[in-house]
Amino acid sequence: MVKLEAKTSQELASWMPNMKEHYIAERIKAGEDSEVARKLSDSQFAELFPNESPAEGQYVMNVVAEEEIVGTLWMGRPFSGDGVTWFIYDIEIAKDVRGRGFGRAAMEAAEKWTRERGGTRVALNVFGPNLTARSLYDSLGYEVLATSMFKDV
Repeated sequence: MVKLEAKTSQELASWMPNMKEHYIAERIKAGEDSEVARKLSDSQFAELFPNESPAEGQYVMNVVAEEEIVGTLWMGRPFSGDGVTWFIYDIEIAKDVRGRGFGRAAMEAAEKWTRERGGTRVALNVFGPNLTARSLYDSLGYEVLATSMFKDV
């Protein structure tokens, strides 16, 4: 239903600033202090995209359906260095095409992509407030590895 194609350098250049801001906003929405969220994001992006280019083991791809880009999938090696796991750093389906099965198809394509590279596990992080994504991952058989919680007092 979908295929994955590497983003061009021009596509990466326009994607990255929005991705960073989205990531920071999601961390804040999940309860993290804005300054901490920004510092962590800057540190991680510097490691994963030195000189604004993907580091070795990082792949940012267009999700393509019927020759139309319907989303983005960013996969890479996890910070743990686990050799059999590929990590979904981000998956985003365009708002105007959501609800048509492209998210599920992109996740299935990520699993196939992982197997083709000798991987045996796909991992990801989903922020607590993202109930739609959590429901999709549950329906695909993803298991919870850990749960972080907080309470403002």
